[in-house]
Amino acid sequence: MVIGYDEGTIMIKMGREVPVASMDASGKIIWAKHNEIQTVNIKTVGANFEATDGERLPLAVKELGSCDLYPQNLKHNPNGRFVVVCGDGEYIIYTALAWRNRSFGSALEFAWSSEGEYAIRESTSRIKIFNKSFQEKKTIRPTFSAERIFGGVLLAMCSSDFICFYDWADCRLIRRIDVTVKNVYWADSGDLVAIASDTSFYILKYNRDVVAAYLEGGKPADEEGAEDAFELLHEVNERVRTGIWVGDCFIYNNSSWRLNYCVGGEVTTMYHLDRPMYLMGYLANQSRVYLIDKEFNVIGYTLLLSLIEYKTLVMRGDLESANEILPSIPKTQYNSVAHFLESRGMLEEALEIATDADYKFDLAVQLGKLEIAKAIAVEAQSESKWKQLGELAMSTGKLEASEECLLQAKDLSGLLLLYSSLGDAEGVEKLASLAKEHGKNNVAFLCLFMLGKLEDCIQLLVDR
Repeated sequence: MVIGYDEGTIMIKMGREVPVASMDASGKIIWAKHNEIQTVNIKTVGANFEATDGERLPLAVKELGSCDLYPQNLKHNPNGRFVVVCGDGEYIIYTALAWRNRSFGSALEFAWSSEGEYAIRESTSRIKIFNKSFQEKKTIRPTFSAERIFGGVLLAMCSSDFICFYDWADCRLIRRIDVTVKNVYWADSGDLVAIASDTSFYILKYNRDVVAAYLEGGKPADEEGAEDAFELLHEVNERVRTGIWVGDCFIYNNSSWRLNYCVGGEVTTMYHLDRPMYLMGYLANQSRVYLIDKEFNVIGYTLLLSLIEYKTLVMRGDLESANEILPSIPKTQYNSVAHFLESRGMLEEALEIATDADYKFDLAVQLGKLEIAKAIAVEAQSESKWKQLGELAMSTGKLEASEECLLQAKDLSGLLLLYSSLGDAEGVEKLASLAKEHGKNNVAFLCLFMLGKLEDCIQLLVDR
């Protein structure tokens, strides 16, 4: 909307595209349409409904109640029993099932801890922490302007250009990180955290033992906190719109509305979304990730839990356990698994798993596995593959195999190089005839010249 006045114009945006909604671990979604609160349950979709990736789920919407303030944010607590609604500078905590008011107060922002405690930001200079019984237990006055707060395993407070993490118990500084933060996503294990900025995101490992020793040491906290509290694992140059963790796998959609997941720093695109959607959660028993659009349509996409577990175990170096999971992964996903293994430098394992002939051939060539590559080339009858194989055989000193491959590839120049290097006059003579048949007069001329057949050379030039 544009407002014009004597000194110029002002453009303002009314409403928001991001739906006010939250999903718990069991698949129950609560959303706010203006002041009305509604709920749906993904698990109520009938067994006879065959879910298709990207298709809207036919969910029955139930009225849950209304809200005493205009909701701008809504979020379940970790165990799903309570839901907080924020808006108009206030917050209200409701029970998720009966929608009964349990607590309320003034707050610009609200953040749950991973244990069910919570913090509110009353202003840029005052943060309050409450226990699970909704009783205030601590007030913090940060030494900087706190523009945002985030919950999780640690309480995070952000200024415009850095983020500080604090423990929930005593609000001691754990670590300051100099980065402009848009959002913070903690894994359920509490060992990994994704910090999203405007242009990229960072996957960090949280070292609990280091932090525990740091807190027990009783040393006065400096401005930076514990140096080894976090370890940077990966940096990915993509902007995260929304994100969730499934084990050690970070699922997110980016600024181009691609649905991706990241395991061990390797990003895989699952789907290209046809419109803006926002991640709700993941149901492991269905192996599906769920998103919602601004019209409150809920859409599901398949992401195999077995695939995530396999990649996670590979990243941890537990190949024995990973191989036990492999049979539970559909064979249609084996090439994806092979590409992942290749990116980790595990070419032998990738070759064993790959099912695509072209990809398997490339891996065999990289590993110098001549027999495997030859079997694929025989089946494919591709001149380019035979040529590539001939070069590999020549480089490894397998000259007979190289000759066979170059003949199959009709690589006359390669054969000329091979025969001339070996001093094989008989081979050169055969090649001269072959080159004439295929109209490769330049190769034929060189063969005849090397054999000293000058009259044949002249005749070849005359015939041309």
